[in-house]
Amino acid sequence: MGITERRLRAEDLAGCVALSRSAGWNQNEADWRLMLEIGQGWGLFLPDGTLAASTVVLPYGARFAWLSMVLVLPAQRRKGHATRLLRLAIDELRRGGVSPVLDATPAGREVYLQQGFRETWTFSRLQSNAPWAPANESVDGVRPRAASDWPSILALDATAFGASRERLLRSLAARLPEAALVAERDGRIVGYLLGREGREACQLGPLVAADERAARALLASGLGRVAPPLYLDVVDHAPGLRRWLEARGFVFQRAFTRMVRGLDRAPGDERTLFLVAGPELG
Repeated sequence: MGITERRLRAEDLAGCVALSRSAGWNQNEADWRLMLEIGQGWGLFLPDGTLAASTVVLPYGARFAWLSMVLVLPAQRRKGHATRLLRLAIDELRRGGVSPVLDATPAGREVYLQQGFRETWTFSRLQSNAPWAPANESVDGVRPRAASDWPSILALDATAFGASRERLLRSLAARLPEAALVAERDGRIVGYLLGREGREACQLGPLVAADERAARALLASGLGRVAPPLYLDVVDHAPGLRRWLEARGFVFQRAFTRMVRGLDRAPGDERTLFLVAGPELG
């Protein structure tokens, strides 16, 4: 009996987390459970039942879906497993008239270019292991999220991201409630921040805001509430925010490229997006 292919199920979560651990990625069981509840995944299994490779698709409306968690155990790499699952996912989306979008690592970028993806914009993962040391940072107008804020949060996010992802955002708000914040100005909400706990570190994001001033206020408040280690996926089109964070101890970990297939550009308006939720979530 050789390698078998099938949909991922709840009973595969331990193997999914093992894949994340083998790659040094941050996803924990809650992340994998959420992705499989929102979307669907495929796995390749060795004869002994070990999950050797994975791919996950998260649908975001009728126009595009997120392609993520293209992982292969180290001992099973360079055997075509990732390409096999990637093509399976792309073909399924194509049949439904849905375009795939993803965030690629430098190594993955070359693979995706060969599969017809094109680059759009980039972001960088910054990390910190030290407690936040504020330097008279303004947090005026920032407060904890309230239930009545959801319509404003969802409207801001849909504009920035390009589709509704209400189920994802509500899950993140429940997982790390101390990071669930909104920024108000002149009586209206102009930004929000969410986060989640991970296998290696807490990750703050997404962060959507009308401008960098609101983004900094949200981050200054959030960083004072969540203990390190921390990961932030900071968009490269907001270099001032990155410099501000690096001056306060954050260091570069890795780069990512947002890529699309079948679209002219990445969905949404990235000008209001300051922190990505994570390459696996968008």
